[in-house]
Amino acid sequence: MAARNDIREATDRYERWLGEHMRLVAPDLALKHERMRLAVFPFMRATFYRWCELWRELAASERALARVAAVGDLHLENFGTWRDVEGRLVWGINDFDEATTLVWSQDLVRLATSAHLAIADEHLDVRRREASAAILAGYREGLERGPRTFALEEHNGWLRRVALNELRDPVAFWNKMGALRNARDPDADAVRALLAALPGGDRPARICRRVAGMGSLGRPRYVALAEWRGGGVAREAKATAPSAWTWASG
Repeated sequence: MAARNDIREATDRYERWLGEHMRLVAPDLALKHERMRLAVFPFMRATFYRWCELWRELAASERALARVAAVGDLHLENFGTWRDVEGRLVWGINDFDEATTLVWSQDLVRLATSAHLAIADEHLDVRRREASAAILAGYREGLERGPRTFALEEHNGWLRRVALNELRDPVAFWNKMGALRNARDPDADAVRALLAALPGGDRPARICRRVAGMGSLGRPRYVALAEWRGGGVAREAKATAPSAWTWASG
């Protein structure tokens, strides 16, 4: 079966398929392959396509379960913070590159797997059984209560303290943005979308290429940098493709 193929062969097939949807960035793909060799967790983050292949073979009994809107490539580092329209700090899932429709169990199993790997590397001080139970309990609570945001203001104070400890220093962030190189021959549609997303509409901006992420390394990624009302603003655009599940399932 396809899932028994060598990981290198699977990677080659997937990247050829991905290249049919966008113009891949070869140096970024090479960097991705390099990082995949460093540790198990980065390897997991980079190979959702392989996960899909193996899931189809090893979890065939799950196919009869209800299908839901799924994140797909869900793992511990897929959660983060952002500011909502009221300026409140909000926590939740912040990466939907592989979103698709899957059986309800797949997101939970992948998230639990990432937790188990983090525990093995001593990044989480909790037992594996406790981590899995917490994930399942949280999922059940979400179904019972319905969708709601995690605003880190008067509620969820402990989570706010965790988030504030990891927020990036604005000075360091803008120094990093300022060091980005101008993009050569950027995608015209991406440039139009970036300029339209800047506050005040289409305005002079520097279009740069950015190298970031893990699973999405190799996809074209651009940043528009501009000045607005006395400070810097940035907008990012990244090429999208169908979920790797589409590739794995034919």
